[in-house]
Amino acid sequence: MTPTRLIIGIDPGLRHTGWGVVRQEGNRLSFVAAGRVSPAVDLPMAARLLALAEGVADVVRLHAPDEAAIEETFVNKNAKSALLLGQARGAVILALAQNGLSVAEYAANRVKQSVTGHGHADKGQIGAMIGMLLPGSGKLAADAADALAVAVTHAHHVDLLKRVG
Repeated sequence: MTPTRLIIGIDPGLRHTGWGVVRQEGNRLSFVAAGRVSPAVDLPMAARLLALAEGVADVVRLHAPDEAAIEETFVNKNAKSALLLGQARGAVILALAQNGLSVAEYAANRVKQSVTGHGHADKGQIGAMIGMLLPGSGKLAADAADALAVAVTHAHHVDLLKRVG
């Protein structure tokens, strides 16, 4: 019998944190659910971070994933934006850990390469590939499609990482 695992992928963001859950049975992946947590932008920072953490925790309790993966922070020229994204990531990682999940992290280029074959793919290409790789996922917000891409990347890389590490 082929082992089955549920994987939650996270595309962190302060305005919208995408999440996606896939089922892996051997080499086969299937879509379970996807969405995003979107705290009100007029909330104070601490309240926004709390809303992100609680929203992700609710998803984890609902879908009971076995493993979690999150996209690493893309460091760009705007240090303030990178810091804010880091805070959002921290809140989400904490929520995952509090719910008993270890969290694997993947660089954005690795996620793009894993899903599209091109490390500099745009969001439209990622969404299109997720639609082909995970039938039934339907029309998704870019954040949710990106989160599913993180989950797919984890499914493809986690066993390799375990053998190497």
